[in-house]
Amino acid sequence: MPQSLTSRTPKPKYDVVLIGGGIMSATLATLLHEFDPSLEIAIFERLGRFAKESTAAWNNAGTGHSAFCELNYTPEKPDGTIDITKAESIAEQFEMSKQFWSYLVNQGYIKDPKEFINSCPHMSLVFGEKDAEYLRKRHEKMSDSVLFSGMEYSTDHEQLKEWIPLVMSKRNQSEVMAATKMDMGTDVNFGTLTRKMGRHLLEDSNVEVFLYHEVKDIDPREDGKWEMKVKDRIHSHKQEVVADFVFIGAGGYALPLLDSSDIKESEGYGGFPVSGQWLVSHNQELVEKHHAKVYTQATVDAPPMSVPHLDLRIIDGKKALLFGPFAGFSTKFLREGSYLDLPESVNTKNLRSLFGAWWHNIPLTKYLIQQVAMTKSQRMQHLREFIKDAKEEDWELKVAGQRVQIIKKDEKDGGKLEFGTEVVVNKSGTIASLLGASPGASTAVYAMLNVLEKCFPEKLQGEWKDKLLEIVPSYGQKLAQNPELTEKIRNYTKEKLELEY
Repeated sequence: MPQSLTSRTPKPKYDVVLIGGGIMSATLATLLHEFDPSLEIAIFERLGRFAKESTAAWNNAGTGHSAFCELNYTPEKPDGTIDITKAESIAEQFEMSKQFWSYLVNQGYIKDPKEFINSCPHMSLVFGEKDAEYLRKRHEKMSDSVLFSGMEYSTDHEQLKEWIPLVMSKRNQSEVMAATKMDMGTDVNFGTLTRKMGRHLLEDSNVEVFLYHEVKDIDPREDGKWEMKVKDRIHSHKQEVVADFVFIGAGGYALPLLDSSDIKESEGYGGFPVSGQWLVSHNQELVEKHHAKVYTQATVDAPPMSVPHLDLRIIDGKKALLFGPFAGFSTKFLREGSYLDLPESVNTKNLRSLFGAWWHNIPLTKYLIQQVAMTKSQRMQHLREFIKDAKEEDWELKVAGQRVQIIKKDEKDGGKLEFGTEVVVNKSGTIASLLGASPGASTAVYAMLNVLEKCFPEKLQGEWKDKLLEIVPSYGQKLAQNPELTEKIRNYTKEKLELEY
């Protein structure tokens, strides 16, 4: 670890302070530095390296979320038609991320894209006549969109054996199954990507990075700036730092920090922590029989992020299989957090929201209790719905990251549990926070441009516009309505990121 990251003292004043060393802060810092290299920017990360929480490789599924396989993005409407509006939106957001990463590679800021992104087909798999018919209609509707051009659909067992031999082994020929396949899917190591960005910022920019530094409190000043209490966790030194603009990208800790700022927009927000676990296999004989990310439908009362999937993972050049996620519960807001995080987050401003959300999500509470109580053998039974002859000795249980789902005020129910991602910004656009979990890292570029649109609108449409279009050429255009641009963008990112679909 470079000595400068642990022994330097932060300056008393910065233009921009970013809290948290995950993919969101790294993305925002990189964008801001590209737009205006003269900005004085500091990143404070409470742990000893970037990307140790939700962004770390095994703390998420590594799916480049492009809506190719995630069935919860394509609901069936009461009239039987399939709504792909959200799927197109998510797909376009991931294309923005790929353009940004391609720009970083093109500029020489990061190297060896295969260390963080690899081609991996994305598949949806369903069982039974009813779901097979839903998947057929979904495929038909999605095939009309340029964003999902090339998606294949099959109910034929012989075809499915070619696509997913491990899943089809020992299947009864009479079992009704259907699958779609998109070869354009990706597996992404967001941890490696974030650390590559962090290294660039540290070595080739004037962005200052402070590891083992925790922001404990954020207070508004009369001059419109923000004053933060920053603790050096190595030397137990505390100091105050002032900034014109603050971004809170601290994962689960974003919520208490946002609350400490006392902005009106933060009122009523609460957090519901959910952890996850994976079954993981490093048995290369199994790994070589499964080259896809295969998603199916969530069980009744399960939250959207608990959709079962069997994935190929490529981490540090090594292939493995991942199955899950199994939901867990902890009162921590971060994996390396405190068990007091949840109780300490309760206050008079969000008590009604928290109670309302709990009261209206009792089935979810029961589901989480059941998941937490599961033995490894019971988890293996779920895996055997995918792999008929899965052996317990081939799989180990791995704890994933900690997520904090948003609870928002709701006039009717008191509080509402949200499973998406939300950007909260104050009226003057001087402080912003990212809350929520899904679809998360895949859409970091879209989320951070959303922050800039809300906080620096004049600059983004003015002096920063040309650079923005250099970084994300499709910005401001709908790819779904522009086949030529979509093809051009995808060819460009395929080449730069060395993808092989």
